[in-house]
Amino acid sequence: MPEMRPHNAAQNAAQDMPGLDALLVEIAGGSRNAFESLYRATSSKLFSVCLRVIPDRAEAEDVLQEVFTTIWHKAHQFDPGRASPISWLAMIARNKAIDRIRAQPARGMLSPIEFADDIADGGASPLQTAVSADERERLEACMDQLDTRRKSLIRAAFFEGSTYEELAQRIASPLGSVKSWIRRGLLQLRGCLEA
Repeated sequence: MPEMRPHNAAQNAAQDMPGLDALLVEIAGGSRNAFESLYRATSSKLFSVCLRVIPDRAEAEDVLQEVFTTIWHKAHQFDPGRASPISWLAMIARNKAIDRIRAQPARGMLSPIEFADDIADGGASPLQTAVSADERERLEACMDQLDTRRKSLIRAAFFEGSTYEELAQRIASPLGSVKSWIRRGLLQLRGCLEA
């Protein structure tokens, strides 16, 4: 298939153009003439769809090439009962453009190293780390004050992600009792942490 550039002729009202569905049927049968007619009728509109997602014109032209390659290979998948021809074509263009954006490295990754000092560190500051460690120690100290059953149930429920039902089955106790033990343990923890 020859490389194609966006059609620069006067804007066609492709969405109002009858026969796009017939062209897609012919393309599915391998008609190069139908493919060329579809290209002339829709390339401007599909190029504008690509440009809305990818502002770089050269990149959008590359994506448009991919769009028409996809149309050539997938024309048989068009279903007029599900979408209009131009909607189906625009969806392909939009999806290809989004795929291209996703495949590119993050824009921040392309900045020169000189800008590294200007990039905020998302990690915790030394003060936040110290405070967090202090809070963790307080929590551990308060957890140690709980009886063994409440401590193990709270750890399993809140640190391991076990459900109350799983815990009730695991220790062969009624669900209501497990909920009650955990609730009382949490109240005791809160009292300890607020002291």
